[in-house]
Amino acid sequence: MPDKLFFEKSYLAQGAKYICGVDEVGRGPLAGPVTVCAVIMDLDKIVDGVDDSKKLSEKKREKLFDPIVNAAIAKSVVSLDNEYIDEVNILNATKDAMKRAIESLDVRPDVVLVDAVNLDIPYKTHAIIKGDSLSYSIGCASIIAKVTRDGFMKKLDEVYPGYGFASNKGYGSAQHIAAIKEKGPCPVHRRTFIKNFISGDEE
Repeated sequence: MPDKLFFEKSYLAQGAKYICGVDEVGRGPLAGPVTVCAVIMDLDKIVDGVDDSKKLSEKKREKLFDPIVNAAIAKSVVSLDNEYIDEVNILNATKDAMKRAIESLDVRPDVVLVDAVNLDIPYKTHAIIKGDSLSYSIGCASIIAKVTRDGFMKKLDEVYPGYGFASNKGYGSAQHIAAIKEKGPCPVHRRTFIKNFISGDEE
């Protein structure tokens, strides 16, 4: 079992005070935004059960959400929509959202721990492969981002019914792809992601 505070302890020992964890959700879906959370946690108030949001049940994530937010020193959530993703591509949109989230924090971080993405920002930065599993701070960010985006997709399901957004959260489930082929895309679909599922006159 990895020590999820290994990286945080290392930077604390080097004199860092405010350690920011950053993660995204929504890089892979066919619809909806990419959502990023940047969070500086109070490392004297550890929330038990934090892990990579993908490894936790929806119920568990939602149960952890408020305790994480309440234990945070500072947090920022940024979502960039499907049109922006289509314009600049998903990697650039993800990096942009991460930069905006970090810059929006009320507290300036001493070091930024990011899940697997290299950022060109004016902060000491450490990109960690599988960081959402290995770093407590990144895990907290992943849970906040996931619960926030899932809640938004459930609301979109009410606006654009028939695609199953409440259950698939915009990811390419068989039912979702079948709905795109039958109904055509809706305004929150990423056109660059679904071009293989729609005919030329619908693009």
